[in-house]
Amino acid sequence: MFVGVLRLTLHLPAPGSLKSKRHLVRSAVDRVKARYNVSIAEVAENDLWQRSVLGIAAVGNEHAFVNETLDKVADFVASMHGGQILVTGRDVEIVAYGDHLGAESGRTLAEAEAERGEGGRDDVGDEGEEDDEDGGGER
Repeated sequence: MFVGVLRLTLHLPAPGSLKSKRHLVRSAVDRVKARYNVSIAEVAENDLWQRSVLGIAAVGNEHAFVNETLDKVADFVASMHGGQILVTGRDVEIVAYGDHLGAESGRTLAEAEAERGEGGRDDVGDEGEEDDEDGGGER
């Protein structure tokens, strides 16, 4: 599994107000969400008229796929709104997570739950009852 994070720093030369800037950024975020299977949000510079920072995350099973997706998103953002959004910074990090995560020695979820049911939760309930008997009448 590969998780990619893209941080886009944007310059918005046209907006004359915070409301106008928010309209442009919201439009860009909505269009990216509609076109690409990524998570995206404005993550910094929220109160500045001409700057914004977007955070974008993508997950996939191949490094090249995640990298390509994030590149396409960055290019898409840069091309929208006829030059009203300029990408001034672009930072990408892609982290690989091995197949061992979440899998304990190849067991299925059903096997893990069955094993937990045999000795896991039942023991906890028994210990609690024994403590109550030893504690006498204290409550």
